[in-house]
Amino acid sequence: MEILYPDIAQELIERRNHDLDVRQRLITEGKLFRGYNPEMEEVHLDNARQLQEIIVQIGWPAQEQVGEEASQAAWLIVQHAISLPSFMKSCLALMNEQEKTRTIDPVNVAFLSDRIAMYENRLQSYGTQFVSDSQGQLIAYELDDSVDQVNQRRQQLGLNTIEERLAELTAQMNVEQKNQPAATERQREKAEYDAWRRKVGWLSD
Repeated sequence: MEILYPDIAQELIERRNHDLDVRQRLITEGKLFRGYNPEMEEVHLDNARQLQEIIVQIGWPAQEQVGEEASQAAWLIVQHAISLPSFMKSCLALMNEQEKTRTIDPVNVAFLSDRIAMYENRLQSYGTQFVSDSQGQLIAYELDDSVDQVNQRRQQLGLNTIEERLAELTAQMNVEQKNQPAATERQREKAEYDAWRRKVGWLSD
């Protein structure tokens, strides 16, 4: 399939790669998992600003416009634009609107809708978002239905079960977060997380 906007496609891929490179470096330096790292946030914000400009030009960067890899890169940029609630929600609305005429990955829609729900303290529908409990153990963020029902939705999208995904993420977290914060630090981080959500606009109370 011919890519209509190869320059935009290349930029999206390069920005995704930069995001992941910075993330890996911060993990190596032990700086990623103590709140929202300012350097990481700046990368996310800069990528989101550029994606906003791209969307003005061509709409959502679907596969027809930029190819599959760059379209997936655009989705990752939106997933990471967590300081910009209105932008994330507008992208979700745009993806839902354009899926009638363009190739929009339904898995991407599921992840983004769950992520927005989580930040707004709403229940997720596809079990794509996971959080740490009071003991520092990874668990699925609250579901809007039974695990069986959510797993059926996941299966329809070609995703593995919540239990299988939890095992994968736990193994990954054990590698990336070798030094888990103490319970008192987790409480402080939860308070900081809620304060951050209010500051950027996820919560209004």
